[in-house]
Amino acid sequence: MALLRGRNALITGSNGGIGYAIAAALADQGCNIALNGPGAPDEIERLRSAIASRNVRCIYSPADVGKSLEIERMIADATAQLGSIDILVNNAVIRHFHPIEEFPVEEWDAALAVNVSAAFHTIRLVLAGMKARNWGRIINMGSIYSTRGCENRVDYVTAKHAILGITRTAALEVARTGITCNALRPGWVLTPHSERQIADEMAKSGSTREQAIQSLLETRQPSGRFVTKEQVAAFVVFLCSEAAANITGSALSIDGGWSAVP
Repeated sequence: MALLRGRNALITGSNGGIGYAIAAALADQGCNIALNGPGAPDEIERLRSAIASRNVRCIYSPADVGKSLEIERMIADATAQLGSIDILVNNAVIRHFHPIEEFPVEEWDAALAVNVSAAFHTIRLVLAGMKARNWGRIINMGSIYSTRGCENRVDYVTAKHAILGITRTAALEVARTGITCNALRPGWVLTPHSERQIADEMAKSGSTREQAIQSLLETRQPSGRFVTKEQVAAFVVFLCSEAAANITGSALSIDGGWSAVP
């Protein structure tokens, strides 16, 4: 049985990685999808068609979520084409790696726009419709770094801390409605970025892939295993179900035990 048949979801940053896995998992439950993110037209059409082949509607927006006017157009277009936005997943992210004193100001501003302000704008723009229907699911992608520090990543760490504040505030404001708002806090997820880190470790140490993975994970995720995109996506599907109707304002970890490490 398709749990979300007739629902409509917008996932920012869904042209690959975790975002696309979430889109696919929601579509498998009958949810219509609005994809978002940069990409070559042929590749975007391939991704869109693959979602649509699940017997759902799938549209695409190239909106730069670092710009509030483009977010407004994206929300308006998705609402016009799908009829509503019932599920919002704020997944888009950019990251930079510099010590604070060397951090370019323009990169800081861009990171806050995409990683923090975009969530504020999307939420403020979908809430009226969700309230009118008395149903909605807002899921903000946090991180293990929502509650921890990490050197040379001040933009990402700051943004992921802020996401918890947005999540908790929104959840309280809609607590007496049929809308929930939660944050997921993944640990180290196996993504193309992770694959590059594995390759770098293999080249640096001359180790096998398995040895490189264990070296990278041993001081972080006690499980010794990467979280998969599919596991994160399955968690999102659960949060959209009626079983999760009373889970709101939460920061939910999926990190192989990393958050239990002192």
